[in-house]
Amino acid sequence: MSDILSAEELARFNRHIILPQVGLEGQERLKQARVLCVGTGGLGSPISLYLSAAGVGTIGLVDFDVVDDSNLQRQIAHSTADIGRPKVESARDKLIGINPFLNVQLHGDGITRANVREIISQYDLVVDGTDNFPTRYLVNDACVLEGKPLIYASIFQFEGQATVFNYAEGPCYRCLYPEPPPPGLVPSCAEGGVLGVLPGVIGVIQATEAVKIILGKGTTLSGRLMLYDAMDMKFREVKLRRDPACPACGDNPTIGDVEAYEQFCGLPPSETSDQEDVLGEGDVTPAQLKQMLDDDPDLYILDVREPHELAICRIKNSWEIPLGILPLRYAEVPKERPVIVHCKMGGRSAQAVQFLQSKGYTNVSNLAGGILRWIDDVDPSLTKY
Repeated sequence: MSDILSAEELARFNRHIILPQVGLEGQERLKQARVLCVGTGGLGSPISLYLSAAGVGTIGLVDFDVVDDSNLQRQIAHSTADIGRPKVESARDKLIGINPFLNVQLHGDGITRANVREIISQYDLVVDGTDNFPTRYLVNDACVLEGKPLIYASIFQFEGQATVFNYAEGPCYRCLYPEPPPPGLVPSCAEGGVLGVLPGVIGVIQATEAVKIILGKGTTLSGRLMLYDAMDMKFREVKLRRDPACPACGDNPTIGDVEAYEQFCGLPPSETSDQEDVLGEGDVTPAQLKQMLDDDPDLYILDVREPHELAICRIKNSWEIPLGILPLRYAEVPKERPVIVHCKMGGRSAQAVQFLQSKGYTNVSNLAGGILRWIDDVDPSLTKY
């Protein structure tokens, strides 16, 4: 018998225990492990579900968001009944439903510069299920500083990638991406879409790497970036090396603490509850746009989304020119009138504003938060996606 596992747990995990690579000792190590899952969305759902099923003893869940119906196409830790609930609470219920012996720690305020090191220090390893560059750099640097392995992945449309950072003298995230891309250059899954089953494939790979690290068995993805193409059903890998000049994990690191990552990534700060404070230069809020439309119903609103997005929702009387063909059709946009540009969330429209300004447009503004924030703040009758 085990001093760590109950009789019920021995029965539950017997398919693990009979594996020579796991055995009773390995299952006890899983029970004693503490894993932090940053994000409970597309990647975080399969990561946390499978780690719970595997018998990991403590799982920390980080997420400040609530469940939305647009999440359910891929975020399998949540259901229709959970719409509007905090994601960490919804996910916790599913995890305990799978493994009632699990201890779940909730971090529902999200992860910030102020709390990241204190949170990460409580866990043995971190699994990254985030979808934005500032948080990825934040989590990476905190893991390096706290000496915690980081299991990383990202997904977009039909492709995914995964690796293990800060483990077995391998590289960290900054070794792979020393500098973030310019804001708006890389669309998010919310803007570009994602095949619903893709995060399941990639998230299960992350969960597998977490189990292997806990057990101390097998060959991890440290030093290897695994790339997956769902459309062609192909896996390939790229070798990674630790950069001796890396400011985080290099031979002479210069990063002594976490920093201002939104500024590093060229974005406005997000650690505030006042949305008016996070406007970029020249942005207008949905409330301001509503007032402008009340004053001038013929205000020129330029929608730079794709046609399939327009079929879901649109602002009444807006003009449509997709961003990709704007350089061919920008002359259709009047220079003598104020122009408000929008997309789904604000990234593509910010690029459109910069392009129009380069062509001599002087009275052009970006709708902060895009049509999604317009729906939240002004017109909830429209359908989100």
